Amino acid sequence: MDDALPPGGVVLDADETDARWADAWRPEQVADRLDGIDAPWCVAAGWALDLFRGEQTRPHGDLEIAVPAARFPELRDRFAGHAWDAVGWGRVWEGAGHEVLAATHQTWLRDPVSGRYLFDVFREPHEGGMWVCRRDESLRLPYDEIIERTPDGIPYLAPELVLLFKAKGSRPKDQADFEGVLPLLDRSRRERLGEWLQRVHPGHPWLTTWYG
Repeated sequence: MDDALPPGGVVLDADETDARWADAWRPEQVADRLDGIDAPWCVAAGWALDLFRGEQTRPHGDLEIAVPAARFPELRDRFAGHAWDAVGWGRVWEGAGHEVLAATHQTWLRDPVSGRYLFDVFREPHEGGMWVCRRDESLRLPYDEIIERTPDGIPYLAPELVLLFKAKGSRPKDQADFEGVLPLLDRSRRERLGEWLQRVHPGHPWLTTWYG
């Protein structure tokens, strides 16, 4: 994502944003629509942690998925008749064109009739089949190492990577997710999370809270 703010865009206040996410989809609804797609995609953020845990543990205000930026058109083509709005800097660009898409990494799928948002797409940096961390470009992993699946085949981001991204904000829900998921991670996952936290967020408080 570029540093320059693209022209245009509107600011949605928190209440309006919450209202427009009232009909957010669940992971299985997106998985059904994307069945058979070749592009590697996965559920991200809080829903990914619940897929890892095998149950929904808290309410989710939205649904986020991730896809390699260059493969986004494959996903977009599955939703003819819907609108894609780019998001960044607290603004929303409705029906964003190439310039705005190139400058942002989040895209919200909108029902053009109701105006409600259905899910959020992170268009992630990558090099071919290698995922690139947008917070530290030296952190690169093959997609087949970071995407896991539920027993019924829904792909989700590895929990240690979800927690790495949640570490930046450390909102109450992020702290609760960390405390709920960390005891479920085996030693290998915990070691990877610790390594990545030290690399991307050195000195983060989570590094002092560890389970044997």
